[in-house]
Amino acid sequence: RPLLLASTTAVSCHTLYYKPHICNDVNSLLTLLNLSVQYSDAELAKAVHACSLKLQEDTHLGNSLVLAYLKLGLFNHSLNVFASLSCPNLVTYSSLISGFAKSNQGSKAIELFMKMRTEGIEPNEFTFVAILSACIRVLESELGFQIHGLVVKMGFLDSTFVANALMGFYWKFTGNLRLVFKVFDEMPQRDVASWNTVISCLVKEGMYEKAFELFRVMQGIGCFRADFFTISSILSACEGSNAFMKGKEVHAHAIRIGLEGNLSVNNVLIGLYTQCGRVRDVAVLFESMPIRDVITWTQMITAYMEFGLVDLAMKVFNEMPEKNCISYNALMTGFCKNGEGLKAVKLFIEMVEEGLELTDFSLSSVINACALVMDVKASEQIQGFCLKFGFGSNVCVEAALLDMCIRCGRMADAEKMFRIWPVEHDNSVVCTSMLCGYARNGQPDEAVLFFLRCQLEGTMDLDEVTLTSILGACGTLGFEKMGEQIHCYALKTGFVTDLGVLNSIISMYAKCGNMNDAIKVFDIMPVRDVVSWNALIAGHILHRQGDEALAVWSAMEEAGIRPDTITLFLVLSAYRHTNLDLVDDCRKLFLSMRTDYDIEPTSQHHASFVSVLGQWGLLEEAEETIENMTVEPKASVWRALLDSCRIRLNTTIGKRVAKRILAMKPQDPSTYILVSNLYSASGRWHCSETVREDMREKGFRKNPARSWIIHQNNIHPFYTRDKSHPQTKDIYRGLEILVMECQKAGYVPDTSFVLHEVEEHQKKEFLLYHSAKLAATYGILMTKHGEPIRIVKNIHMCGDCHTFMKYVSIITKREILVRDASGFHCFRNGQCCCKDYW
Repeated sequence: RPLLLASTTAVSCHTLYYKPHICNDVNSLLTLLNLSVQYSDAELAKAVHACSLKLQEDTHLGNSLVLAYLKLGLFNHSLNVFASLSCPNLVTYSSLISGFAKSNQGSKAIELFMKMRTEGIEPNEFTFVAILSACIRVLESELGFQIHGLVVKMGFLDSTFVANALMGFYWKFTGNLRLVFKVFDEMPQRDVASWNTVISCLVKEGMYEKAFELFRVMQGIGCFRADFFTISSILSACEGSNAFMKGKEVHAHAIRIGLEGNLSVNNVLIGLYTQCGRVRDVAVLFESMPIRDVITWTQMITAYMEFGLVDLAMKVFNEMPEKNCISYNALMTGFCKNGEGLKAVKLFIEMVEEGLELTDFSLSSVINACALVMDVKASEQIQGFCLKFGFGSNVCVEAALLDMCIRCGRMADAEKMFRIWPVEHDNSVVCTSMLCGYARNGQPDEAVLFFLRCQLEGTMDLDEVTLTSILGACGTLGFEKMGEQIHCYALKTGFVTDLGVLNSIISMYAKCGNMNDAIKVFDIMPVRDVVSWNALIAGHILHRQGDEALAVWSAMEEAGIRPDTITLFLVLSAYRHTNLDLVDDCRKLFLSMRTDYDIEPTSQHHASFVSVLGQWGLLEEAEETIENMTVEPKASVWRALLDSCRIRLNTTIGKRVAKRILAMKPQDPSTYILVSNLYSASGRWHCSETVREDMREKGFRKNPARSWIIHQNNIHPFYTRDKSHPQTKDIYRGLEILVMECQKAGYVPDTSFVLHEVEEHQKKEFLLYHSAKLAATYGILMTKHGEPIRIVKNIHMCGDCHTFMKYVSIITKREILVRDASGFHCFRNGQCCCKDYW
């Protein structure tokens, strides 16, 4: 083609130079002008223009020059020719208006239209189509309405082209289908573009059934044959409505009318088969496509990522003949969707190094990737990058950054961002993010306070996500009254139809100690998923009701619900709390996880099974089970056996297990604390302090023991030796009296639970002011005689507090309910429902 172009230009210029008589022939110049457009030869067009200047003005040649320059993208040249014409006619104006409208220079097109009207030249149907297109591009709605009036006045409403342009204008500006259909219904004649316009509008509006109906009507009229645009729109409707069978029918129709090789149709089909979960159909379609573009390849990346086939998506990406930032973004988004945050971050670094265009979507994706990785350092770096390159002022990027800070545990930074959030932007989304952040980062009381403040200020819309988060916070706090209010709101507003909200309500009631209402909600659910069953089973386990949990498990199996990895962990845990020894059943379930449920046992499953064996005194088998694990057992598995040894007073196995744990390299805060406590318990204080120093250097922080009680709809938190409460003096004095009365009844402080190198009298002092004891004292002081005391604790209750609560239940004749990390403890008449095993 370059050779042909060069030779054509050379011949044409040679002809103009050596045959000057051709310069005087208008027809010859018109022929050369057509060649210049055909071969995109701007120099030839300019040469023709130069020759035309020597001739007497010819309107036809002038119009052709204007049009040629427009097609060659030389808009200034076309305007110069236009300015030189003494009497530009309708064709000249229409060409210019159309050319400028198509090149996104709508304002110039409108200016020319006004000039044409002042010169008394009446527009035709092509002019109307061009000016309506210009109005759409520059958002001139008022002028568009006036143009419609002019169309009616001049009788051009019968023109199919003009009516089509009017429908496009009304849809773009008003989104009002009634106006679009009014124009459509009044059209005396329609073409395929008319039907395509209304069908496309219906699909974009999500009115899929109406689009299908209109398509059937169109097919029933014999003179209309669907084109690629029609088929593409209907396939999009099939994708939007998950109508897979209907999509296959449309695909078959496309093949019948010869569109099986059409690029646009095939690209939409890839999206449809991806949406309907047919990976084989997607692969076959892709392989059979005669033509592919960058959209095709990018859609295949998206498709494989949707199916979790990360390696195939990367293979497609590597084979792409041409990549752009959208392709990179699709791969990065796919990595995030499949939990491959680190790969997404590396891909973003590659984009930066290669100098590719970075869009808001690119930044949002890498920010989401950092949130997935939950790497504080990386999250700080990407935030700095966004601010440095000016993306910090973008609302989408800002919202993603705030969410990233929350997921990385940087709540202080998230709060700073929230405080300076622009007033003109919608606050509802970021308010929901903050609420979820407080709930996710172990600050449920902050979540409740934030929720109440937003409700007073009216800054947060209550949707499924918000309700689920606040219900979760109420459950964590044991704040049943507020949870009931949220439940009532969900009933009133219809959100109880949402499965996620209902599951959260079950969990909330169970955590607040109200299993009866949790069961009622479960029983009235119209539809249940595996999460619903898990929530109910978990509730029974929280209340140490193993037999009831296993009954729910049996009902779940009968209902044909396939369990997930969490279900099996919960069911294994339930065997710890049964009235009868059902170890054989537990062992059978544990050994059949792979074969019956296709679930690989994790460390959690092993730890749960080991706890069951320990509960029923099978410590040797428990140790053997850990020894036979195919993967390196985590500290949590050994911890389960160590706890069993402590309860069963088996020091022989206990010492071996303790040595195992001490030899392990800590990987998380809980393991560090366990190792430190083991050193402290054996009197190796120096080793304990070394471990805690190492923990501090790595940035790990011990979750401080915290207990709280809810009184008169207020949360009253207590820490060990806490003196921040307004009634501290009364609480401390009351606790001293309580301890003396308990000691008279036989209570002896167990100082073995104080893991500090201090004198014996100081150990007793430490024990006296544990957070659970402070909370219990406050509850006794503030509630009426005979009322139960309800306490929530964020970690396991120590053995001394457990013994203390038994004696308190005797001397006060009160029921004391404590929910700690192991579940509910119900102290009544000196006994606990956990039977001293927790």
